[in-house]
Order: sequence, then C-alpha cells, then structure tokens
Amino acid sequence: MTRYTVTAALPYANGPLHLGHIAGVYLPADIFVRFLRLKGEDALFICGSDEHGAAITLRAKKEGVSPQEIVDKYHQLIESTFQLFGISFDIYHRTSSALHRKVSSDFFLTLHKNQAFVKQVSQQYFDETYQQFLADRYITGTCPKCQNPDAYGDQCEKCGSDLSPIDLINPKSTLSGLSPILKETSHWYLPMGDHETWLEPWIQEGHLDLNPQHNPKEWRNQVLGQCMSWIKEGLKPRAMTRDLDWGVPVPLPNAEGKVLYVWLDAPIGYISATQAWAEKTGKDWKPYWKKTEGKDTKLVHFIGKDNIVFHAIIFPILLKTHGEYILPNNVPAYEFLNLEGDKFSTSRNWAVWLHEYLEKYPTKTDELKYVLTSIAPENKDSEFTWSDYQQRVNAELADILGNFVNRTLVLTHKYFDGIVPEAGELTEGETMLIKRLYEFEPRISELMYAYKIREAQQEMMQIARMGNKYLADEEPWKKVKTHPERVPAILNTALQITRELARMAQIFLPETAKKIYGMLNLPADSWQSTVARLQPGHGISPAEILFEKITDEMVEAERQKLQPTEHLTNPKFPPMKDLISFDDFTKMDLRLGKVIAAQKMENADKLLVLTVNTGIDERTIVSGIALHYKAEEIIGKSVVVLMNLAPRKIRGVESHGMLLMAENEDGKLSALVSERGFEEGPTIS
Repeated sequence: MTRYTVTAALPYANGPLHLGHIAGVYLPADIFVRFLRLKGEDALFICGSDEHGAAITLRAKKEGVSPQEIVDKYHQLIESTFQLFGISFDIYHRTSSALHRKVSSDFFLTLHKNQAFVKQVSQQYFDETYQQFLADRYITGTCPKCQNPDAYGDQCEKCGSDLSPIDLINPKSTLSGLSPILKETSHWYLPMGDHETWLEPWIQEGHLDLNPQHNPKEWRNQVLGQCMSWIKEGLKPRAMTRDLDWGVPVPLPNAEGKVLYVWLDAPIGYISATQAWAEKTGKDWKPYWKKTEGKDTKLVHFIGKDNIVFHAIIFPILLKTHGEYILPNNVPAYEFLNLEGDKFSTSRNWAVWLHEYLEKYPTKTDELKYVLTSIAPENKDSEFTWSDYQQRVNAELADILGNFVNRTLVLTHKYFDGIVPEAGELTEGETMLIKRLYEFEPRISELMYAYKIREAQQEMMQIARMGNKYLADEEPWKKVKTHPERVPAILNTALQITRELARMAQIFLPETAKKIYGMLNLPADSWQSTVARLQPGHGISPAEILFEKITDEMVEAERQKLQPTEHLTNPKFPPMKDLISFDDFTKMDLRLGKVIAAQKMENADKLLVLTVNTGIDERTIVSGIALHYKAEEIIGKSVVVLMNLAPRKIRGVESHGMLLMAENEDGKLSALVSERGFEEGPTIS
C-alpha cells in the first residue's frame, strides 16, 4: 500500500468559488482521492483557505472592512460550499490560525538557519497617497513580453512570464490608481538560481517512479514546459518577505512591518493543515511529509496552471533547503476553463458561482461533476456552456446511464417481482460481454494513476453504453413473448452490468452510485476485493429516476443571469454590487447632517473623528477620509449620513453611522452634499 499526501491549491478567502476553480483543481483532486481510498491506498486530502497576501487586503480596502472580516466571511462560505458539493477533504484548514503562524514561522527560521536567504536592500514601488510599499499584486502595468495591459508585478497571467514590478511598463498602484515612486527597502531573498543544477534534472527525471503500477511516466507537458522555460531564462532571486501589515510576521529581529511572502506562507499551509488534522485525529502527521518517516509517501499537488512555478520550482526549493521534507511526486496542473466564449471574471461578474448553483439545484451535484469532468482542461483550455451542460446531462446521463439502470430494474420487477433471476446458460456473446465488463476496473485504474481523469470517466460511461446497447439488441420486452427462456439470462446479465457500473461510478458520480446501490439493496463495493456478482434470489428495490432532463427554460434562465458588468460601468470604477430589494433600501435611514467638529485620530493616517449634527442628535462618526480632507476643511460641510448603521468601535472610538461620499476615477473623495446652508435633519427619499 502506497501512502499519498494529496493537496488542492488553497483558495484565496477573498471571494466565492466559481466553476473555473472547481473544474481545474478541486473536483479532479477529489475524484483522485476517492479512487485511492477505494483501492485501499492511504490517502490524506489536504486543503484550506489562503488568508494572507495582497488579494485579501485589496478586497478589504474595496469593501471598507478589516482583512480579518474578509477572511472570516469567505472562509466560511468556501468551506460550506465544498461540503455541499461533496468534496471529501480530510481537513479544510486556514492560514490565519495560530497553528499555521507557528508552523510557518518555524519553517522560516529553519530556512534562515540553513542560509537559504540573502538579505538585500532594493528599490520598491511606494504609493505616496497611501504611504505604503506596494506588494507585487498591488501593482499592475503592461507586460514587457506580451503587451498584456493588466499584468501583475510578479507574473503575467496571459503569457505566464515571471516578472518583477520594475519590469512593468506604465506601472500603476491598485490602491490609488496613480504611478508609484521607487523607495528603498530591505527584504530576505531566495536566490533560486543557486538551485538550478539539481532542480533541472529533478524536474525532467527525478519525479519518475520505478513502480510501473503507479508510474504516471511523466509530468504534464504544460508543467514541464513552463518550468523549463523559467529555468532556461535563468531563475532570479525572489523576495520571501513583504512590507505589509497583514500576514505572518517575519520572526527575526529588526523586521517590524514585514510579513512572509504569501507564496512562502501558503504552501506551508498544507503542512500546518496536516498537523491540525493529526491533532484532531490523534494520528502522526510526519509520515505524510517527512523524508525519514515518509519514504514511500507520494506528495501530489492539484493546481491551476497559474500556480505551476510556485509548486514545481519555489516550494520544492524551500522543501529541499529545509532538509526534512519529501518533494512532490507529481504536480497535475490544469489549464483554464472559460465560460460561454469568455474568461471567468470575478470583477465583471462573468461567472457561475458554485454556491448559487447548489442553492438552486441541490439535487444536481453529480450532473455538474460529470459535465465538468467531461470538459476538464487537463491539457488545454476548455469551455463551459449551458447548452453543452444540457446536452451532456440529457443525452448521456439521462438517456444512456439513467435509461439503462431504470429499464433493467423496472423489467426485473415486472417479470421477476424484483428478484434476481437465475442466469442459466449464457450465450457466447454474453460470456464475452461479462469478460469485457470486468476489464474496465484495471483500465480505469491505470488512467487514474496517470492522472487522466477525464478519460477514466469516459471508460465508466462506456459501461453504461455497453449495457444500454445490450438491452436494445436483446429486447427482453419482446423476447418475453417469443423466447421467454432467454429473459432470465438477459436481465441477470444486465443486473451484473448495473452493479459494476455503480462500483465504477463511485469516484465520478458518488451520489448516483449510492442511489444505484440502494436500488440494488447492496452495500457499496471497494476496488480491492474480487468482483462480487449479484446472486440469484437477491431482492432489489423499485427503480427511481436518476437524472431529470434539463429544460430549455433552465438553460435560457441561466444564460440571462450572465450579464457582465463591463457594459454597464466605466472600467475605471468598481463594478456595481449585487442587486438589493426595494424593501432592503427602505430600511436605510439616510439624512442630511452638518459636520460641527472634526479632529485627526491619533496614529491613524486615514481616520477623522467627526461630530455631526443630524437635526435629531449630535453623534460621533469615525470616517476614513483623512487623506482627502483636513479636519478644518470638513467642518461646516453638509453631508449625507447613514443613521441606522450598527455602532462599531474603531480604534477605541465608537462610531454611530457612516458618511456617504463619492469617488472619482482618480480615487479622490468628495462629499455628496457639500454646499453650505442646507438645513440638517431632513430624510432623503
């Protein structure tokens, strides 16, 4: 028995999951782990929320809340969505936990002790408006290699090039939208070029497994290609720390205001999650990660193609330099899934959100799993469309798989009162068919060990196709009149096919497999033991419809929901937020008020403490407008106040309400009502 540590890329806890995320990481990883468990392998499935890095702080700034509020909100949403979709993690952890902070800090200190880093002073972009150094993802600009105007400071997601912020043409701060300046700072760098001599042969040859039963032969071409492209260009030093106030603090003296780089912090999240699982279950985590205890362990990372270099170059360098950990056995990276002719885009709301799908169609999880696996972008980008979803569910799941199982069970009840008949003597064709039937499991196993999950599912569907054709050719509903002696053999054979179909479907269509086993009155079969056959005299339950047809109305409704926000808004401004009802709007108490006093909050660059006369009271409101208004400038201005916002303490001062301000395309704020002389107190309706 081989031990597997299977990881799925930690999703950023800054938004919900869409189908692109699921098809390219979490669903194939889950199918692979379900397969390993059925084969009797020791498989540990690890994931968790990535709660640090620029993406989180950007979302927090956009929504006007703290990073902790963002990660708490989306961690809960993501975890519950995975559970509803049936993704079978052994643990879903989070990188904001105290355990992760300790594990990642200790890991960094060991690397530092092993002289993994070089401390260097460098010029880094600095946003003068926000008085903040800009991490890579806080900077966008034009890629110097492919001219993509939306490249990030660390990587161009269009051409995959490794970038430095100073490589960008016309760099802009994502905070202020203005051009940043260069300012001196210091960081701990990982000199990746020092590792090229062992890294290149390891990537090309070192991952090969000598056991042919489990040997995937090679990593995917896109993984090898991207890694070798980076190495060919010469690996550059990469800073492993950042100037941020959100993340794991650098555990060294004189490192105030610096945190671990998210791509050092996040992969260690796999290790801290494993330790959390071990604490919870009372088991030992070391065999799943450590070289000494885990000599036979295979570490497998399921990721999207934008994370290849981090899992196949940077993380292996860190693991090897640490000295105690195994290296990845495989990195099955997926290309991107597109949606109805365009890329998935959170900012433009061009997405099918998984939690919304599950809320609306709670009984159609297997349908979505089947379609996404059928079009999985294993080697090239693929596309999800609602018409293709409809066609695959109706023509394949309903008309082939569902139809075969339903006819087999209905006819068994009709002709034999739900009792498995004695087969008697089989024809030569039926004997060959049964022989072929039990050849599917080794063929599917071979494909699964090679991470060819889409092909493996196609083989599973071939069982249903074979069964459907067999019934159509034999026509027991006719032979019951012309050759009744043949009907027991036909339905016995069809029932054996049904059982094997359920056995193979467990990894791809787990809910459907449960239903079929339930109708057969059988417990689920593993893939370890000799194939068991339904015995004559066994009673089965009545047939149930496995798959409802997808209607044209459903497809059209889902298409209509796909309304990108780009045609409604100026791209310089944030997109419109989700629609609210009129009743929700009427709950807001908006009134005109006048600022009668203002002062700067101590040790807070962005906050003013205001006293506002609302006509019915004088209240304290803390507002983040200090970068746009001096305290003396806001006094006397009429403003719109949201009155019935729940009080909230901000740096020890309780704020009772919120000012409504407008932001122009340059990020400048202005009061919605600034003319003097308005009478305070009137409601706005």
